[in-house]
Amino acid sequence: MGLPAIDDDAARIARLQQIIADLLGEATRRGASAAEAVASTSTGLEVAVRLGEVETVEHTRDNGLGITVYFGRHKGSASTSDLSAAAIRDAVAQACTIATHTQEDRCAGLAPAELMATEVPDLDLNHPWNIDVDGAIELARTCEDAARAADPRIVNSEGASLGTHGGLKVYGNSHGFVGGYPSTRHGLSVAVVGKEGSSMQRDYWYSSARAPEDLEAAESVGRRAAERTVARLNGRRIGTCKAPVLFRAELAAGLLRSLTGAISGGNLYRKTSFLLDALETPIFPDFVRVYEEPHRPRGLASAPFDGDGVATCAKDIVSDGVLRTWLLDHYSACRLGLVTTGNAGGARNLSVVMGERDRDAMLAELGTGLFVTELMGQGVNQVTGDYSRGASGFWVENGQIQYPVEEITIAGNLKEMFANLVAIGNDCDFPGSITTGSWLIERMTIAGE
Repeated sequence: MGLPAIDDDAARIARLQQIIADLLGEATRRGASAAEAVASTSTGLEVAVRLGEVETVEHTRDNGLGITVYFGRHKGSASTSDLSAAAIRDAVAQACTIATHTQEDRCAGLAPAELMATEVPDLDLNHPWNIDVDGAIELARTCEDAARAADPRIVNSEGASLGTHGGLKVYGNSHGFVGGYPSTRHGLSVAVVGKEGSSMQRDYWYSSARAPEDLEAAESVGRRAAERTVARLNGRRIGTCKAPVLFRAELAAGLLRSLTGAISGGNLYRKTSFLLDALETPIFPDFVRVYEEPHRPRGLASAPFDGDGVATCAKDIVSDGVLRTWLLDHYSACRLGLVTTGNAGGARNLSVVMGERDRDAMLAELGTGLFVTELMGQGVNQVTGDYSRGASGFWVENGQIQYPVEEITIAGNLKEMFANLVAIGNDCDFPGSITTGSWLIERMTIAGE
């Protein structure tokens, strides 16, 4: 049996919209001055294989309902997975009771009515995959088989998995706004173990997309996992030094997440950001542009409205190296005395304008230094910008990879790392909602032997 298809989206949306309407009506009857709610339903199929054998097959079907009520500036929230009429009444009652015990908060309330999304454009997010269990198992096996056969040094596998999920979410509030849309997400991944002599390493690769036809071929996912694994064998430690560092594209995306975290409203009004006073000041070299595209067709983070019901829109976050905007939801904007930027839930489909250099050209630009391909630990201080992570990768001399390195730490400060960004490659080769090539940082401290 395959994944249950979402075959009547209009009817399902109408049902969830009615649930939202009932819920908001119940809140009003109980005296709430305002309310908002989100209702969701989802189905999924996950299969996992290891060494050719099926390990798990899991069908999922979930419902969710969250309600927030406001009595003036007092707020209460409750949630349930039961979408029955009785459960809705109980959830509203619980939220109202909680509101009577909360302190008054001058910023508690809905985003302004005039900022609500007036339409819900079709962002091409819904592509159900009617693959059955046998087909899913076969694709996962194909992926793992390709990885295991790619190189004789691949000696074991942590398994391959395929997942396909479809869902529907509807948000509404007492301004009269209600909006919802169906979406899907599919993924394929594999991790394998390599051995040469006494050296053993593991690595992985994956693909993720809204539509199944946009997934990377199973054989390609497997081969890339194997290639990444064997490339790491016989790693060395290097001496402590200061040198240029090239972050592989998928790791550069993590640096962008540090940026968006630093300019998010919650960290700003709590004064826990290293970029507190950085608005309209240069934080990168002038060639850097970072922008958000929440309406990108099939984008993994696309959404027509944010978690407050506010219309999303494309915007430059950084242009000419200058920080142009904060990322605010209604609550944080109120705390800062500003207006929401439509970012309740974060930035959506973040991109960097990439340069002209491919991977080889970026290594040539690096010259002699470290090419980082994996980071470990959580050594990022959002308050000071101090950055210290366990790392592995490759030592590069004269633009050529010499040998893998491991058991090292790279350290710097994000402010300085952003300011000392030398180049951005065009070698974006990973799936996700962030689009960037590799980043070359002028100099960082590398702690080794």
